[in-house]
Amino acid sequence: MPLPYGVGRITPGWLALAAGAAALVGLGAFAYARQALEGLIVTGMRDWGTMGGATWALYISFDVYFVGVSFAGITVAAFIRLLRLDYLRPISRVAELLTIVSLILAALSVLADLGQPLRGIVNLFRYARPQSPFFGTFTMVIAGYLFASLVYFYLAGRRDAYLMAQHHSPLRWFYRAWAAGYRDTPQERERHQRTSFWLALGIIPLLITAHSTLGLVFGLMGGRPGWFSALQAPGFVVLAGISGIGHIVVLAALLRWALGTPERPGMAAFRWLGLALLVLGLIYVYFTMVEMITAGYAGREHEQELAKLVLTGYYAPYFWVGMGALALAIGLLAMQALSGRWSIPLLVASGVLVNVTAVAKRLIIVVPSLTHGSLLPYRTGLYIPTWVEGSIIAGLMGLGALMILLFMKVFPIMEVPEPSGAEEVRG
Repeated sequence: MPLPYGVGRITPGWLALAAGAAALVGLGAFAYARQALEGLIVTGMRDWGTMGGATWALYISFDVYFVGVSFAGITVAAFIRLLRLDYLRPISRVAELLTIVSLILAALSVLADLGQPLRGIVNLFRYARPQSPFFGTFTMVIAGYLFASLVYFYLAGRRDAYLMAQHHSPLRWFYRAWAAGYRDTPQERERHQRTSFWLALGIIPLLITAHSTLGLVFGLMGGRPGWFSALQAPGFVVLAGISGIGHIVVLAALLRWALGTPERPGMAAFRWLGLALLVLGLIYVYFTMVEMITAGYAGREHEQELAKLVLTGYYAPYFWVGMGALALAIGLLAMQALSGRWSIPLLVASGVLVNVTAVAKRLIIVVPSLTHGSLLPYRTGLYIPTWVEGSIIAGLMGLGALMILLFMKVFPIMEVPEPSGAEEVRG
């Protein structure tokens, strides 16, 4: 009897995708080797002020982006357990996996930004200040958040590991080790559901605190125009939800097509994701309007200059492309919500568009305040990313895709249906 959801089966399409992802990883590894040998001079980053550049740029922008994607993944999975949203169960594992992969990519983005990553790791333990938001970012996000996500992922997969161990396969030992003595009895299932409920209840405040801390890294810098804002932390949380749910929509649609399961995930799941994306998108538009009006009308001189720079100046293309993509996504989602007819291709298009917004907004948050936001009498700077930075980011994207592709061949990417044959609620 074949294993479910294509586990263990290598197809030409899967090989082509894996080869493409591996090629991107190779390109990223080559670019990083160039950076490690020659130093950060091969990037577009320079010291702000005296050297007229930006010390944080593409790497830190994508660090924030990856952490944001991870936030929505585990949050959706936790809400599925807490609210018993059974029609979303088919996407819970891919959401959990997306969280773990994104956090790994976020950590690697930080390491790429450090000219000497080993020294940076050592100095973190030697000179870290617990009262600093940076300390919270590394301890809560990279350590605590990742550890909690791994524990949640492991516990949620024990039942499927037990079911997979009933099949004769080369990975039977792996499934038995993951199941760790689990038996699919009513008592075991009840205990598993109770444990998952309390873990989900505890992980949600941890997620909000961790991602708010990342926003406070920027929001508490009073001497940096464009960053000092009470909306940074909630804005980070909302945009994180937007980018993460957008990713989940795209991955769910790809799984539905690649695995040949037109009923899993069902339209009820896509409708829920679409409505969540619409609500969060409208909230973020409101946040952006409030932020820009406040900075442009009542802000200090440097705040107003930076607002003009983003709205009509050098960084305006990034801002308007990002907000235009978000407006188009909101339009597509609102049209479907008002008509009651949901389309998976339109939802996928919306998921892609909101991630264009997320990347553009992360760049706008990080870079302009460094090149043009100094309160000191320094000349304005310029930042243009080089092929090295772009290749390393592409390599990280390829690595994330490769990890998901490899996982699909060793473990079910969706939860195996209940033995009773109970089907999910369909839309």
